[in-house]
Amino acid sequence: MSAPRTDVEQVELANTAFYEALERGDFEELSSLWLAPADAVDDSDDGEAADISCVHPGWPVLNGRGEVLRSYALIMANTEYIQFFLTDVHVSVTGDTALVTCTENILSGGPPPDDSDELGPLVGQLVVATNVFRRTDDGWKLWSHHASPVLAESGEDDDEETPG
Repeated sequence: MSAPRTDVEQVELANTAFYEALERGDFEELSSLWLAPADAVDDSDDGEAADISCVHPGWPVLNGRGEVLRSYALIMANTEYIQFFLTDVHVSVTGDTALVTCTENILSGGPPPDDSDELGPLVGQLVVATNVFRRTDDGWKLWSHHASPVLAESGEDDDEETPG
């Protein structure tokens, strides 16, 4: 077993690899980063441990490798450009499970305007995410991803005092 700091660094690298694969639209790489049935941690696992789940902002819960990977294939096929700037990243490792919470500052571009090669308008979005990883023989793999939009503050209450 590796030292806790090394585990944290390895989980941080796995988390970064997930977002980079999504940015590049690399479906093969993205797929390899998710837990698979062959990644059962020990003999006591009955296959259930490899059941992955994902919640994209505004989507229902997706369960199972097929549903989750199909959702990413759809996102990649319908997103011209996407970039993630991660902030507030916190990693916690306990045994063979790791929890990553972060804020996804997302910049994405839609389809180009008609008869144009230019990128469509860029849109920013703020999302908070929780990524759960499991240690496997091939390193840390995603077990679950849950992302929720952050509601924009209106700024109207800025002058009011916060209750103590």
